[in-house]
Amino acid sequence: MALVYRGPAACDGCAEAARQMLEREGYGVRYIGAREQLHFGADAFAGAALYVQPGGTNGQEVSTAWRLLQHETGFSPDLVRDFVRAGGHYLGLCMGGYLAGDPGYDLLPGDSGQYIHSPGASITDEHDHLVDVAWRGQNRRMYFQDGPYFDVHGPGVDVLARYSNNRAAAVVAPYGAGRVAVSGPHPEAPSDWYDDYDLTDESTTGRVLGADLLHTLTPTAPPSAP
Repeated sequence: MALVYRGPAACDGCAEAARQMLEREGYGVRYIGAREQLHFGADAFAGAALYVQPGGTNGQEVSTAWRLLQHETGFSPDLVRDFVRAGGHYLGLCMGGYLAGDPGYDLLPGDSGQYIHSPGASITDEHDHLVDVAWRGQNRRMYFQDGPYFDVHGPGVDVLARYSNNRAAAVVAPYGAGRVAVSGPHPEAPSDWYDDYDLTDESTTGRVLGADLLHTLTPTAPPSAP
């Protein structure tokens, strides 16, 4: 079972897009948040295999998203940290990737940073774009809106994708007995996101890359959705 955050620290449609990606790979999904049937708490994470922090609202600062999360009913950063440390899994997409660093859950062996301000970045504004990445050495284009890069090092770190300036774009890394996956671009982006900004539809590519990211994070196939 995967828990997907849905609330003010996520954009409209981001939780739903993450859910669709997870369900394609066999996960049962429940939303978690103050306005959902399931609120943050130790009981909510019992039996879950994965927690997903989806993308945030355009223009939202990382510190603002983190503050909004901390006002969620029952929320504590240690809930997520303890869950992953004990063998659970964390998936952070765009804003969720930023929040895997500091400020945030501090789950990475390093930190996240703003790609558009990194030296040699191919995109330098906050608008929606296609970004070029090398995913396992193969050139791919992905939906991108001011996503992070990751400066991470250490045993067990697997860099799946890099931006054109060689900054890490998608990473899987250990945290305690669990694992963390983060992506700056949006592998979960559905076709309508591309249409909304007159971008070439790369959602089929995104599905393949999203599946690779999930399978690398959780090599054992999840149980089928109930």
